[in-house]
Formats: sequence, structure tokens, C-alpha cells
Amino acid sequence: MTQVHGNAAPNATTPGERTNLGRLIGAGLILVGLVLLALGAYLGPYTYATATPGKLTVETCTVDYKYRSSSSSTSSRKKTKTRYCYGTFTSNDGKVKDLNAELKSDALHVRGYVIEAIKTGDTTYKQDHGWVGAIATGCVWFFGALIALAIGIFGTVTGFFSAREPSQGLFRTCLVTVLVGVVGLIISLLVVFFS
Repeated sequence: MTQVHGNAAPNATTPGERTNLGRLIGAGLILVGLVLLALGAYLGPYTYATATPGKLTVETCTVDYKYRSSSSSTSSRKKTKTRYCYGTFTSNDGKVKDLNAELKSDALHVRGYVIEAIKTGDTTYKQDHGWVGAIATGCVWFFGALIALAIGIFGTVTGFFSAREPSQGLFRTCLVTVLVGVVGLIISLLVVFFS
């Protein structure tokens, strides 16, 4: 009786290789989480703190219509509309005045209407939602980062595909952290939307 010894299938991976891949994915998620944290700090409180507060006096408002496809078929296209108001921006201290300011608005306003605005760049203006809006924006990014960090730490420690069971304490901690991240993300998005 002859025994045939052959090689394993070429696409088969050993448990150790899968664990290493899981750890690599976990490390990548940790890096994504750190980037999200940095973006949250920059786009939220930092941008608001360094912006120039003021008012934009509306000269005119327009609506920009864009069509985008909602699926692969060309017959179903969705129309999106974006409102822009143009006018004169004057900072609260009177030092900055821009006669050609453009602001993405939530509504169409009549000529002479005054919008609370902030100047965030040389020619960039946003509606002023105050510190509540800035902190809520930062929290959206923070809670998104928390989700990525929790899953990344779990993956880095266990490798996702480990043959042995992860410690129940680590699993519960990561699960609770992800749940806190999801709830915090939803609440922060609601605050941003309604502020």
C-alpha cells in the first residue's frame, strides 16, 4: 500500500498567518483611529477657535442643482440642491471686510438679511453654530475614532482569527467601547444637525 504525500492547497493559509493578518488589520485600524482623532480636533474646536467671527450681509442667494446617479442605471438620477448666499462679510471687530463673500446656506435669504458667519480661511466662510456646533463636530470624529480604536486594539491583541478564545474581559471591554462609540456618534450627529 502506497501513501501519497502531497502539498496542501496553494491558497490554504495556516492559523498563524491568519492571526498575523488580523493583527496587521488591527494595527491599521489603530492608525485610522488616531487620524480620526486628529481630524476631530482640527475640524472641530481648533478651526472654530482660530476662525474670525462676523456677519455676512446678503446681497443675493442662489440654488445650485447637481444630478447624481443613485444606482448603476442612468435613468434613476437624484437631484441635489445646494444653497449659496453671496454678500459682504464684516468681522465683529471691524478689521476684516470682504465684499465678495460666499457662504453655503441652509435657506434662501432676501437681500439685506444678516447671517452669523465665521471666516475659516482666506476665502472660506461657514455659518456660525457656536461652540456647541464646534464641540459636537469634534465629538463626531472622536466617537468614530473610538470605534476604530476599540476594534483595532481587539484585532491587534487577538489577531481576530485566533484559535484560542480571547479573554472575556478584553472582549467585553472592546464591545462596550464600540457601543459607547456608536451611541456617542449618533448623539453627536444629532447635535450637529440641530445646532
